Amino acid sequence: MDRVNRAIDFILHRLDGPLRLETVARAACFSPFHFHRVFRLLVGESLNEFVKRVRLERALALMSQKEGTTRRRPTLTDIAFRCGFASSSDFARCFKGRYGLPPSRFDVDAFRTRQREEWQRVAEEPENRHRLAGLPPGQNPDGFEARVRRLPRRCVAYLRVGDPFRPGVVTTAAERLVHWAERRGLADGQWLGYMWDDPDITAHERCRYDVGVEVPMDFVAEGEIGRFAFPAMQVAEVEVRGGLDLEMRALDWLFGTWLPASGFVPAAQPCFEAWEGRPFAYGNEHFELRLHFPVARG
Repeated sequence: MDRVNRAIDFILHRLDGPLRLETVARAACFSPFHFHRVFRLLVGESLNEFVKRVRLERALALMSQKEGTTRRRPTLTDIAFRCGFASSSDFARCFKGRYGLPPSRFDVDAFRTRQREEWQRVAEEPENRHRLAGLPPGQNPDGFEARVRRLPRRCVAYLRVGDPFRPGVVTTAAERLVHWAERRGLADGQWLGYMWDDPDITAHERCRYDVGVEVPMDFVAEGEIGRFAFPAMQVAEVEVRGGLDLEMRALDWLFGTWLPASGFVPAAQPCFEAWEGRPFAYGNEHFELRLHFPVARG
């Protein structure tokens, strides 16, 4: 699975350009013939199906962007080219084939609401789901504050978790990676958690969450432990000291209230949980971390 993860990492950072089977297979150190079969077996989709789905989901994320005080909403043509489609008509045809309507008639907000309700159903017991309700734009009852800072290039050793909303799977992966890092003297680096997919867009069973720790740039991946080098980036940082409900409100505030008035747009990187100390040091009920939301000038 480590080499398939390497291929997925390669794809996610090149969605705006051509992605040929031979090129992706080479990045994963597979022959194209064997790679096609292995990828379908482990991912549950062919390479073409995976690429098309992820491109359309990135397009949905861009369609979700609201008008800001200093930026306009991207046009559908902008979105088509930013997501690797050959033309706006190609984008519209693929979009309608997957979602049943052309993008110009699609209700993104209603779709995101349905998706959020679905992952909440998996993640929380019925009596607690109300705590994860979306925070309306313009509201900030928790007094969140964001500061923009620049982060240097970083190398991360990670364990990837599929369908991360299943109870216990992320904390189990974190424990395994902590033990691995401690044995190698790497456990004192910055611990990170990040999801490559937006669960308000991607079906929860197809979401991918990485538990990672920053390691030296010359680190070499081994076994199931992957390696990823993140470029230098600008992030909006928000401190979170509380439960999952507080973290979700912080994310809603960042996307729905802070971002439209900030002059920034989301960058093509995941949103990071930068843990204070070891991940899940206080279990699942209390988090002490900083959210790092990658942004770029609009």
